[in-house]
Amino acid sequence: MKRIEDYQSTLPIIELYPCIQGEGSRAGRPVIAIRTTGCTHRCHFGQGGWCDTWYSSIHAEKGRFCFQAILDLQAKHPQIKELMITGGAPTMHPAIINELLHYAHKKQLFVTLETEGSHALETDYPIDLISLSPKFSNSVPKLGELTPLGKTVDASMIAQHNKYRLNHSAIAQLLAFHKDYHFKPVWDGSKTTLLEIKGFMQTHKLAAEKTYLMPAGQTREDMVRLYPLVMEASLNEGFNFSGRSHIIAFDDKRGV
Repeated sequence: MKRIEDYQSTLPIIELYPCIQGEGSRAGRPVIAIRTTGCTHRCHFGQGGWCDTWYSSIHAEKGRFCFQAILDLQAKHPQIKELMITGGAPTMHPAIINELLHYAHKKQLFVTLETEGSHALETDYPIDLISLSPKFSNSVPKLGELTPLGKTVDASMIAQHNKYRLNHSAIAQLLAFHKDYHFKPVWDGSKTTLLEIKGFMQTHKLAAEKTYLMPAGQTREDMVRLYPLVMEASLNEGFNFSGRSHIIAFDDKRGV
């Protein structure tokens, strides 16, 4: 599979920082976060707001880091033994992921890939954890809504969002090829979305004990409003609850 040859050239990576994993089965662990830019989706969750990293998706910024910057940052934090690749949609950049897996294999680092599942990806070394967050009908933007930078949602934006929104074939390949997964659906409190989540689990034979129901939202206020509903649903359905502790701690601050 293709790899990165030039470690000094700027890549489509817009954020690179050490942090505490705030979501899912690895929550609470120190990680190096690597955020790629560009996304197949344009998520808007109604009262839950736009994608909390809209600057990597709806209004994707240009990359600013090279591969060597990742190695340098990890060298500064040798106590951190995990890499988290996120986005945007990281599977749009397979060479970056594959190169990171070669590095992680050499250094014995644990790798999590956060993905909506839009593209299948078979790398030279399998990924330790696929953090799967497919997007359901509650994520589709509405005509006439204004994006975070004031663009009006039109039919083409909705079509782009739906093009890869539930790529079942790609998702099945991701789950089959890589080492492990957890399922981390974003829930807005609606019965319709909960039924979609449960239907998706049946389609892909996903286990409740690997499911982490997570509240939609961009801000601490969104989290406070939805946490009780998501906790109650997790309890009733036998799911795990995933908080979003970075938003609780830092609100909508970037790079945390």
